[in-house]
Amino acid sequence: ITVARETGDGAGQEAEASAEFFDMLERMQDDYIPYPRIEEIVEKGGPYSLVILPQFGGYWIEDAENVGTPTSSDSSYYEEEDGGLSPGTFGYKLECNGTVRAYRKHFLGKEHLNFYCTTNSLGNLILSLKYEEAEGQEYLRIILRSRTKTLHDRISLAGLSKLPSVPQIAKLLCDDVTGLKFYPVLYPRASQLIVTYDEHEVNNTFKFGVIYQKFGQISEEDLFGNNEESPAFTEFLNLLGDKIELLDFKGFRGGLDVAHGQTGTDSVYTVFREKEIMFHVSTKLPYTEGDPQQLQRKRHIGNDIVAAIFQEENTPFVPDMIASNFLHAYIVVQVENACTDHTTYKVSVTAREDVPSFGPPLPNPAVFKKGPEFREFLLTKLINAENACYKSDKFARLEGRTRAALLDNLHDELHRQTQAMLGLGSDDDKMENGSHGGLLESFKRAMRVRSHSMETMVGAHKKQHGGGVPGSLSGVISQSSTECTKSTFTPPNLSAKSPLKSPVKRRSGLFPRLHASADSQTDSRPRRYAALLKHCAVQLMELHAIITS
Repeated sequence: ITVARETGDGAGQEAEASAEFFDMLERMQDDYIPYPRIEEIVEKGGPYSLVILPQFGGYWIEDAENVGTPTSSDSSYYEEEDGGLSPGTFGYKLECNGTVRAYRKHFLGKEHLNFYCTTNSLGNLILSLKYEEAEGQEYLRIILRSRTKTLHDRISLAGLSKLPSVPQIAKLLCDDVTGLKFYPVLYPRASQLIVTYDEHEVNNTFKFGVIYQKFGQISEEDLFGNNEESPAFTEFLNLLGDKIELLDFKGFRGGLDVAHGQTGTDSVYTVFREKEIMFHVSTKLPYTEGDPQQLQRKRHIGNDIVAAIFQEENTPFVPDMIASNFLHAYIVVQVENACTDHTTYKVSVTAREDVPSFGPPLPNPAVFKKGPEFREFLLTKLINAENACYKSDKFARLEGRTRAALLDNLHDELHRQTQAMLGLGSDDDKMENGSHGGLLESFKRAMRVRSHSMETMVGAHKKQHGGGVPGSLSGVISQSSTECTKSTFTPPNLSAKSPLKSPVKRRSGLFPRLHASADSQTDSRPRRYAALLKHCAVQLMELHAIITS
């Protein structure tokens, strides 16, 4: 207000607006922490929620009413016609991207065509095309692979007098694909290469952390410091899988030591719907006296992507309680009436903000009876959680780089093998495929090496002698030599006995550089030719011996 009186109305309004702006910033700072600290919640007493959000957010919590759960189109919870996997006994479905298995399901072992091309904007493209008939209708099934994504669709041919061209088909799936030239893949083993690329992100082995949280434990040190298993926790582990001895274990080990016992003596393992799962149980990993951080345990659980938190009593869990760059989702399980015929489990799910939602959805209320249905729900939820975490920003960037590199390798391999099948590969490709090109190809390569060596000798001599040409090499200098220019050239004194000869012209033939001028047609020419041919023959024999060895 004081500033406004001194500087006038206009400046005063600006100063007043600035003051309001800074007041708003102060209010925002006061309101920036929307969630209380866990210590404050514990001090107030229970009952507690299974999960509370961190002070500064960054996570979402799923509940039966989907409060705070993402509902964007990027959700990994979907069921495609081609997608995937049949539901389990109780109807819980493993979520997967049906596109990655489309080639195996619809193309592999059936008549179809594959094409490849390179674009400036989209990079390399691989297209698969298959003709289908269903219920009297004609269709084209298409898969278009780019560095960023794979598109799969089936289009009807009804009303079309002729089949569209490959560029037109590609444009139907991606508008950016215009004016491209596709090449057919002519390699009998191309299908195996393509299906391997398509399914590179299919994962049939998983490792999950299992952390025991006692009443009142609210720090990472408390969680990893638990060294004993209660009967309730043991009952929960038996529900997850089988207890196995790590020594000489032959299944998926999930990074655990099965030879020297450095990661404990036993663990929990199971096979669920043809997928192997190894659990990193906090109480079964080595405990180190005097180490409050328990790095031996955090080394494994901290590198997992999803973890299950087991609570024996009502105690809140905060997702950022465990410092890790990899853990992105937690499934919190709280037991009630443990070790009885009426044992039940309350479940809550939390994940980082950039992780899309995943199924199966929690029921309302989110309480399960102990038994096979709860086991199927929990294992399905864990697997779907990890697949959803791969779509978060951090893992998506890693996957994008991997995908681009694999697609480039696939494109190059298909091109190389197609060229080899047509006999159009380079000399290196022919040698790699076992074709030496015969004696004539070897002789041509030897002559190219010989010509390059002679040109190098001429250049070195010109630098040393100021551009003069030695008499023995005058016959191998072509008309394009620049040893003299119009400004520096002085005609020699000519006599009647030595008429001026026309410049030497380059001629075709097996020895294009060995046609000398009339001045060099002396008696020594046959000897020079004989020596040169002998030298070339020696080089040819040595080169042929190397190629055929």
